[in-house]
Amino acid sequence: MTNLKEKNSPRRLKNKLINLFRAEPIIPQSNSEEDDSTHNGFSTSSSTASPDYLSDMNPPSTSPSPYNLSPWNPTMPSPFTKSPWVTYGGFFDEGPSTGLVGSLVREEGHVYSLAASDDLLFTGSESKNIRVWKNQHEFTGFKCSSGFAKAMVISNGKIFTGHQDGKIRVWKVSPKDPTVYKRVASLPLMKDFIKSSINPSNYVEVRRHHNTVWIRHFDAVSCLSLEEEAGLLYSGSWDKTVKVWRLSDFKCLESIKAHDDAVNTVAVGSDGLVFTGSADGTVKVWRREMTKSKGGDTRHMLVRTLLQGESAVTSIAVSAESGILYAGSSDGKVNYWDMNRRFAYGGALRGHKMAVLCLAVSGRLVVSGSADKSLCVWRREKKGGAHTKVTSLTGHEGPVKCVAVEEEKYQVGSGFNFRDWGQKWVVYSGSLDRSVKVWRVAEDMEPQLELNSRTPTHVIGAGRSPLHVPAGTGTDGPNGWDLLRNWKEHGNKRV
Repeated sequence: MTNLKEKNSPRRLKNKLINLFRAEPIIPQSNSEEDDSTHNGFSTSSSTASPDYLSDMNPPSTSPSPYNLSPWNPTMPSPFTKSPWVTYGGFFDEGPSTGLVGSLVREEGHVYSLAASDDLLFTGSESKNIRVWKNQHEFTGFKCSSGFAKAMVISNGKIFTGHQDGKIRVWKVSPKDPTVYKRVASLPLMKDFIKSSINPSNYVEVRRHHNTVWIRHFDAVSCLSLEEEAGLLYSGSWDKTVKVWRLSDFKCLESIKAHDDAVNTVAVGSDGLVFTGSADGTVKVWRREMTKSKGGDTRHMLVRTLLQGESAVTSIAVSAESGILYAGSSDGKVNYWDMNRRFAYGGALRGHKMAVLCLAVSGRLVVSGSADKSLCVWRREKKGGAHTKVTSLTGHEGPVKCVAVEEEKYQVGSGFNFRDWGQKWVVYSGSLDRSVKVWRVAEDMEPQLELNSRTPTHVIGAGRSPLHVPAGTGTDGPNGWDLLRNWKEHGNKRV
C-alpha cells in the first residue's frame, strides 16, 4: 500500500509530466497545396510552410512513406560521394578552355527544366524538388506538392514554374535569408478562379461533356515566356491554348486558342510580337494590342503562319541582337527566319539525327539540344548572316531536354588568353539521363568536330559519377527513358 502511494505521489507525477514535455515532439508533415516553403531543407514556421525539401543536409524521416521506401530515393548516401576523385572546388578557375567543365548530378529523375540568373542555377526534375545551385554547389531548394516543373523562367527575383497539373507557381526568396524560398502565388489565383466560376459565360468546352473556366489550363503547362517591358507572362499548354498573365497582380488577361494540337513552345519578340510552336507542325506569329478597357486587357491577333509541316515544332528562340527567329522541330532541323526582312525564310540548320527538343540564343551563338543526346553550337557570321556549326557537345546518356546560356563571369586560369576567342559563354544542359552538364564555349572559337565528356572534369553535387549510369537510366531501361511511355514526341508530338 505504501509503494502504491509513492508511485502516485504528486512529486512523482510532476516528474513524469516534466519528462513527457521534454520529449522530442513529432511534427506531422502536410501535403496540402498551401505548403510550399523551405529553409535549407527544413520547414519554416510560416503559414505556407512546405513538406521538407529533400537534401543531404536534411535526411528524410524514417517513417514508412511510399517515397522513403522507393529505390529511387535520392537522399540515400552514395559511396561515390566519399571518393577521393570527387572535386568540389570552383571549376571555372581551372579545367578545359572549351568543352565540358562539370556535371551537376542528382539521381532523382529526368531533368525537364532549368533557368540561370546571375550566379544561381535552378533545375526542375521528375522529383518534387526544385534545386538551386550556386557556384556549381547545391545551395538550397524548395519543394512543390504537385510534382515536377516542365517550364521555368525568372524575373525580378521571382521564379515562375509551369507544372504538369496545369498550374503556374510563383516563388520568391526571403529578404532575410537567401536560402529560403516561399510560394507567393499559384495561377490562377483562387479568388479569380472562384469569381470566374460564378459566371456561366466564363466556361469553355475543353473535351466532350467537360467544361472549365477559361482562365485555367486544364492540361500540362509546357512553356513559359516573359515580356518584362509590358509586365506580362505567357504560358503555353497541352490544352492548345496560350494564356496571358499580368505580373503586377497575376490576373489572367486573355486565353488564346492558338493551335490545333498541344502548344510546345512560346517566345516573346520585339514590337509586341509573340511566337508559338505546336505539335500540329506550325509556327505562328501574333501581335499584341492593349485594349481600352478599364482593366487594361490584351488582345492578340494572328499575323501569319511561318511554318506548316508534318513535324512537330518543339522549341522557339528569338535573337534580339540579329533579329532572327529560330524554331526547332521533331525532324532534327532548326528553321530560321529574318524578322528584319519581313520574316524572309533563311534556311535550316541541320546537325541532329533526331528531334530538336530545346533552343537557346545568346550573342551570335545558337545552341540546340536533341533527342540524339547531343548539343550543336552554331554561330551566325557577321558578314552575310550565314551560320557556321562551331562544335557538337556530347556526353549526355539521354535526350537533352532543356538548355540555357549565359555570359561567363569568371576568369580562366593563367596560361590561356580566352579573350582571343571573343565573347565567352557558359552553357547549361539538362537531360533525361538525370544530370545537368556545364559547358564552356567561345563565340569566335575555331570550328571543331566534337567536344565530349571524355576529358578530366569536376563532378559537382551529391550522386554518382556522370560516367557511371545505373542500369535502366538510359534510353532503353525499364526504369529509364521509355520512348513510348515517358517521351511523347514520337507519339503525339508533345514535349
